[in-house]
Amino acid sequence: MRLLRIVPDDTKFDFTRFRHVSFPISAFLSILAIVLFFTHGLNFGIDFVGGTVIEVQSKSGPADLAKMRTTIGGLGLGDVQLQQFGAPENVLIRIAQQPGGEQAQQEAVTKVRGALGNEVDYRRVEVVGPRVSGELLAFGMIGLMLAILAILVYLWFRFEWQFALGAMIANVHDIVLTIGFMSITQIDFDLTSIAALLTILGYSLNDTVVIYDRIREMLRRYKKMPTPELLNISINSTLSRSIITHVTVTLALLALLLFGGRAIHSFTATMMFGVVLVGTYTSIFIAAPILIYLGVSTYRPEQEDGKKS
Repeated sequence: MRLLRIVPDDTKFDFTRFRHVSFPISAFLSILAIVLFFTHGLNFGIDFVGGTVIEVQSKSGPADLAKMRTTIGGLGLGDVQLQQFGAPENVLIRIAQQPGGEQAQQEAVTKVRGALGNEVDYRRVEVVGPRVSGELLAFGMIGLMLAILAILVYLWFRFEWQFALGAMIANVHDIVLTIGFMSITQIDFDLTSIAALLTILGYSLNDTVVIYDRIREMLRRYKKMPTPELLNISINSTLSRSIITHVTVTLALLALLLFGGRAIHSFTATMMFGVVLVGTYTSIFIAAPILIYLGVSTYRPEQEDGKKS
């Protein structure tokens, strides 16, 4: 069993010492991510800019996505996404909003029909207008903000306000850096990206709560231990669990990134960055050390009250 241990049980790393480096670096990267968002923007997918959705079914067995993608890609219609769903014969084709209004959209559908010919049956043709796509974007952002607010309220009741504020800062840090990553790489930002951001929030929160729970336990046990030392012991005691979780999630996401195909590429790439490069780092080097600056201490006023009584 010892051969399977990635991290020893009795590590004594001084994680809080690196807060003087991790905090400035994270602040710089967060500011850079915000600047990139306002200068480069995001590469909004069809869900948020509008377009046409065509559902087809292959007549001759499983659909050849590579061939269909090459055929439709040569029509000059801009961003075109093909996704297999349900049975192997079913394919969902998404075409970006065409300049020229509704007539241009109809012409794009006609071009696709002409290119695919009689090899497929057309099950559904649906146009997503700018108004609908704008509502999807607005509701997605509202959902993200409500999730962060719900996390704040939950942790406020579960722990103390310092822990809630620390977790919220860590979660916002993860979201800002991930959006900066999507801005600089210009990968598609669509509804799956919103799902990826919410998943990153959940993963980071789970890792943070595990460490916070251990910190709270240590605060009750050691009344006179310096806060930085207590935080280090808490992080080290949960390090093995965090690393194992981190490695297993990384392996799963790596498999999806390499073999999942283009349909989920933006989702998987966002998850890889948010979970692998940001989430674990944030829990250890941001969420825990920030409690020092938020006033969490081994000293409690009730200790003095007990002594006086």
